[in-house]
Amino acid sequence: MSDNEPLGPDEIARYQRHILLPEVGGVGQQKLKRARVLVIGAGGLGAPVLQYLAAAGIGTIGIVDDDRVSLSNLQRQVIHDTGTIGEMKTRSAADAMTRLNPHVRVVRFEERLTQQTAQAMLAGFDLLVDGSDNFDTRYVAADAAEAARIPLVHGAVGRFDGSLTVLTPYEAGPDGALNPTYRDLFPAPPPDGMVPSCAEAGIIGALTGVIGTLMAMEAIKLVTGAGEPLVGRLLLYDSLAARFDIVKYRRSKRRQE
Repeated sequence: MSDNEPLGPDEIARYQRHILLPEVGGVGQQKLKRARVLVIGAGGLGAPVLQYLAAAGIGTIGIVDDDRVSLSNLQRQVIHDTGTIGEMKTRSAADAMTRLNPHVRVVRFEERLTQQTAQAMLAGFDLLVDGSDNFDTRYVAADAAEAARIPLVHGAVGRFDGSLTVLTPYEAGPDGALNPTYRDLFPAPPPDGMVPSCAEAGIIGALTGVIGTLMAMEAIKLVTGAGEPLVGRLLLYDSLAARFDIVKYRRSKRRQE
């Protein structure tokens, strides 16, 4: 089925609550159908991202993950279940998405996003969502999205805290200055061992659902043009205090030159 085909009767019924929204409507739903979104990770953050993008009717969704489902994943990676333990996460996630919405086409990449693979993986996609759990992949994703001139939705979690932002460093903001890059937030990765992994420090499962769902919302906004994406703004969430904060950030003067 072509992404350019009009919405069929089943799709109109499925997306009726979207279509009723003036900010989305039939035009916005058609944009969602035409969209091609690549998601890094089918884990804690990727699970809600993939579920909500599939439910929203994103026409083509790519999944990048080289890991298999394990029992310890299931406390937070809710796109998988006990019956899929041992399967590749891309297959488990793709099967769940197809059951949820058969109109969505899923493309699986069972390898890591690296400097060597990034360009080929991003080819044909118009939005990148990064739900990875390591700084090496995050920097590669940010550089690749900037080079491809596509928006990047970035999220991260740890223990009880999460963060979220949107990066479009190839575009200028209202003041005429170029939007910030990932390195304006994090100039360099932290030393090895300074930031413990989830396996080392633990993580509350529902936190990944909060941040991952917000990431899906930002992706939907970018595709439809509704609202104001989190460009130049870092959204911080403290789950124990039930508090959201926003920190604004800009491109450094050195990067403007």
